[in-house]
Amino acid sequence: MNIAALREQINRAQHHEKETGELKNRLERQLLHLHPAIQLPEEEPHEALIGFVTAYIEQVPELLEAAHEVSQEAGIESQIKPVLKIAEDYFIRPPSVLKGHVGLDCLLDEAYLAHRLVEEVNDIYIKHFSQPLIPFDTTVANVIAHRLIGEEFANQLDEVAHHSVDNLLDEESFALESVEAYRDKLSSPDTGAAWKRWPCLSRQLGIGLELN
Repeated sequence: MNIAALREQINRAQHHEKETGELKNRLERQLLHLHPAIQLPEEEPHEALIGFVTAYIEQVPELLEAAHEVSQEAGIESQIKPVLKIAEDYFIRPPSVLKGHVGLDCLLDEAYLAHRLVEEVNDIYIKHFSQPLIPFDTTVANVIAHRLIGEEFANQLDEVAHHSVDNLLDEESFALESVEAYRDKLSSPDTGAAWKRWPCLSRQLGIGLELN
């Protein structure tokens, strides 16, 4: 995993945003047409939205790094790493339709795919271990990002995530002796305590969803 390259990409995007304000301008325009399910604080809602998108993008290196480390501990690195590499490659070497694009505004798509890939892996991981692969709770954050990106393109990224995980992870991946040993380790109180340190990203930033 080339986590340093991911962080450098984000640093360049942050510098670009300071100079241009492109993300801020886009989100301020979107506020007028935001999906009604997305709930923002009454005071300075545009600042809350910008803070959410920025944190969502900045979290990607830590997200992939944590997923990689836990997959090593669980003895399934060879199965998980190719999935994480898809997210890394898309982030560092975006597809041709995004080439030449810079800034935080453009990294939202890449960040969404990274988060969705890990979410897909988490679903399978929970099935086998009754716990998530990593303790990030990004479900609501991913739904919000989906709305910000737009239904059509976000659905395409969802398909990439779903098919990537389907093709690279199967039942045999979780039938190894090393996985069984890791499953026993998960019952440790220390593991449960560590999981509680990570709050929901959207709740942390004061943004929520009204799903009714």
